[in-house]
Amino acid sequence: MYLTKEVKEEIFSKYGNGKNDTGSAEGQIALFTHRINHLTEHLKNNRKDFNTERSLVKLVGKRRALLDYLTKKDIMRYRAIVKELGLRK
Repeated sequence: MYLTKEVKEEIFSKYGNGKNDTGSAEGQIALFTHRINHLTEHLKNNRKDFNTERSLVKLVGKRRALLDYLTKKDIMRYRAIVKELGLRK
């Protein structure tokens, strides 16, 4: 499985406030980004997997909503997470 407990803890400790802080917006955005990247690679090999495509679209929408929330709440945190994850070019 691509998303083990250790991988989640690593993501939350790097982008959140600690490995147990799973509710922070930055940690959730980083987790969604990791999952989106994995599903994107999967879809490159399996073009007709429409269930995965639907899941990918839902994840992108959730990440977008969290990014919008973070924009309204604290623009500096938004800019920091976007720069760290490389979401904008």
